[in-house]
Amino acid sequence: TMLTKGKVAFPLSTAWYNASFFVANGGTLFGESGVDASAGIDFGGDKGYAVGQYLVDLVANKNFSDDAGGSGIAGLRDGSVNAFFSGSWSYSEVKEALGENFGAAQLPTITIDGEAKQLKSFAGSKAIGVNPNTENAEIAVALARYLGGADAQKAHYEMRDIIPCNTALLEDETIASDPLIKAQNDTIANTSIIQSSIAEMGQFWGPAETFGKAVVGKQVTSANVKAQIDDYVNGLNTAQ
Repeated sequence: TMLTKGKVAFPLSTAWYNASFFVANGGTLFGESGVDASAGIDFGGDKGYAVGQYLVDLVANKNFSDDAGGSGIAGLRDGSVNAFFSGSWSYSEVKEALGENFGAAQLPTITIDGEAKQLKSFAGSKAIGVNPNTENAEIAVALARYLGGADAQKAHYEMRDIIPCNTALLEDETIASDPLIKAQNDTIANTSIIQSSIAEMGQFWGPAETFGKAVVGKQVTSANVKAQIDDYVNGLNTAQ
């Protein structure tokens, strides 16, 4: 639907983003739990072929643009792009480009074989830890508590648009009314999977980027999509 209304910039050539399409159609990374190394990355078979064909059609659409080298933000500024997929780190640039027209939302669905499939991004979190062997444990713990506390989270939000997780801050009227807050929280709750933290995840990024670039470069076609998906999945599950 978005592609019928205007130009859409999506970083398809970036590994962190292009997994969204495979996950939408039932693909998994290391099982349903995300930590079963023996399950591997399951982007193949009929569900994977369907995604491959969807992506071939996507890049052929005149209203699709691969967001590379800042082209998405540049397009928002000059009006040649109407919608842009990114994260909260792009908030200030997007808001500057769009002004009062700024809006943000969780990921949309895509249509594969006539059915709506929910795009899902990777979600993760950060933690602040203390080395148990530090010579100044009391001071280090106090610093960690401050950096992870409400005051520091509020400062990070005000200075860098880093969304707080402190529930009291999320009830603050100024913060709660920010469309970025709702969009990211909706994304985490409804349209994401946890990015796997197991070591085997490291073998995902290279093949995923290579595949994404091949799709954007139209080296993946309707004629060879099954072979390309097979090669891609084999690369994802081969130890680097």
